Amino acid sequence: MKYEALFSPLKIGKVEVPNRIAMMPMGVFSPRLLNMESVAYTKDGADYYIERAKGGTGLIITGLMPIINDMGFSILTNPKAYVEEMKYLMDGVHAAGSKVFVQLTSLTGRVNHGLTGVIKAPAPIQNVWDPTKTDLGMTKEDIHTYVGNFAEGAKLVQEAGGDGVEIHAVHEGYLLDQFAIAFFNRRTDEYGGSLDNRLRIIKEIVEAIKEKCGQDFPVSMRYSVKSYVKDFNRGALPGEEFEEKGRDIEESLIVAKKLEEFGYDMLNCDNGSYDSWFWPHPPMYMPKACNLIDVMKVKEVVSIPVVCAGRFDNPELANEVIAAGKLDMMGMGRPLLADPELANKFKEGRLADVRPCIYCHQGCLGRIFQGKDISCAVNPACGREKSYALEPAEVKKRVLVVGGGLGGMEAARVAAIRGHQVDLFEKTDQLGGVFVAAATPDFKEDDRQLLAWYKRQMAELSINVHLNTLVTKEMITAYDEVFIATGATERRLNTPGFEGEHVNYAVDALCNKEITGENVAIVGAGLTGCEIAYDLAKKGKSVTIVEASETILNAFGLSAANYNMLMELIDYYQIKVIKNAVVDKFENGTAYVTETIKNYPNVANRAQHMFALGTQGMPKAHEIPADDIVVSIGYLPEDQLYNEVQAENIHLIGDARKPANVMEAIWSAYETAMTI
Repeated sequence: MKYEALFSPLKIGKVEVPNRIAMMPMGVFSPRLLNMESVAYTKDGADYYIERAKGGTGLIITGLMPIINDMGFSILTNPKAYVEEMKYLMDGVHAAGSKVFVQLTSLTGRVNHGLTGVIKAPAPIQNVWDPTKTDLGMTKEDIHTYVGNFAEGAKLVQEAGGDGVEIHAVHEGYLLDQFAIAFFNRRTDEYGGSLDNRLRIIKEIVEAIKEKCGQDFPVSMRYSVKSYVKDFNRGALPGEEFEEKGRDIEESLIVAKKLEEFGYDMLNCDNGSYDSWFWPHPPMYMPKACNLIDVMKVKEVVSIPVVCAGRFDNPELANEVIAAGKLDMMGMGRPLLADPELANKFKEGRLADVRPCIYCHQGCLGRIFQGKDISCAVNPACGREKSYALEPAEVKKRVLVVGGGLGGMEAARVAAIRGHQVDLFEKTDQLGGVFVAAATPDFKEDDRQLLAWYKRQMAELSINVHLNTLVTKEMITAYDEVFIATGATERRLNTPGFEGEHVNYAVDALCNKEITGENVAIVGAGLTGCEIAYDLAKKGKSVTIVEASETILNAFGLSAANYNMLMELIDYYQIKVIKNAVVDKFENGTAYVTETIKNYPNVANRAQHMFALGTQGMPKAHEIPADDIVVSIGYLPEDQLYNEVQAENIHLIGDARKPANVMEAIWSAYETAMTI
């Protein structure tokens, strides 16, 4: 076996897990996946977990389940129905040879975001999402109710056949983390002040569970080792020098030892808080295994199992640190959404067959906070394991795919799996479309891996790929089904001076043209423009972003974790941002910009200016030094061929239908190709 340590068994208390890979808890709240009457997972929701167990994951930790009803439901809503209906999930996971823990949560405190009911923090404190609001503090009676409810919830999990529970959490700035951290806990009674007082509720929870369920029933704690909080609503970047306002590493090691003394059987670790949300939910801008160094320090001071999560998707590294006794389990969340067979592929040494997570958060966090089913941008069947399963086509057809971007390759892949004969034509000399450009920055290694995976799929599925070939409407008539995946072209500007050699559009700037100048202006502050600005600033350039609208990073579905980290990076690298602005002309190394000043209120909801600016605002001129300009203002669909050949068997997909994002391209292809 290639990764012997990774695939060795592990005991959590008295429960033996077959290997060292754990599925991290992620929110599953949508009505199709969670029965709001019994508050048990539906068969669709259970199948989502069972599929990962069948894929070889040793320990399944479900998404958080409230022990109070501030979301409108809790595990105590309908105890009898919960126990009965959860047995389908438990039996399915056990039949696959895996174990399952249910995560129980006291919810949010100051990080509440649109929940029902009266949300309380340990003591009155500013809200994360609306810092102008102050959340109420909890009474002692509230605390005692929470402790009792944790024990009652754990007993229901035990009765349903669960192997253990995980407590959510001294982690990510949620309620129990707010109790544990002095910066957030302003209480003056026995639940505040000293470290022992701040940990009192956490101690009482595990004691109550052990009393109710027995000492042998495992209780894990979701634990953030280090907070990486610079201040309220400000997170620290990797390598940044800052004063820790949350839990620092010295206190963390003391807390970890106390958690073991209290009776917790496992520490499921990462880093961060809602104030530094990009640590517990790391985007592609974070280093791989970003939490590992801090988590391994915890393992030095405790004897109970320690799990590490956070862009930790390298089995070679996991096997190495587990074999050395520096860690006990490899925790993965989103990578298991992208590929539920991940663990089996690791075990069989088939790393090139792993469909990689690209850490975009579009299908997981983005959808959760839109009130939709959890899923995955690169795996449309995630969360729909049965209804989106690919079945052999009743009639095998000749299928033509025009365009070799992500949408085209996904349509070809799905059609070939279903038994169709597929020809894919790409007009350039390589597959990938505009995603080739998107994957070029050094922090996009997973994008490059996704491209490699798709190319491997084309070869393994015997798809006939034709490069450097332009499809005509005459060629289309020979096929039964046709996918038009011709992508999109970049929007252009006719600004004076933009026709010169020092003005590049995003694709060329990423793929073909080295930006040599020291001063660079980026026109357009969407996701691509801001990522280009970050990439150039990291290389030492002086960068200014010019954006026509009032805000930047207005990409639909962009998770707050990705947004917040990119905004911190823009600040850290001193990238200047001018909003409500346009470039009037570019000449002699200067971009002439007009900004429109508007009368927005200040933080006190009063005037920022001494005089009214009128409905049109007041123009303000800027002369920006710019050796080079990069224009990134979006795309227009390339749908000319489709307009020429429209018919019932012609399917327009991806950016050719509507320029959007990776998820839209892949999903539109999958959902169409699964039906032909």
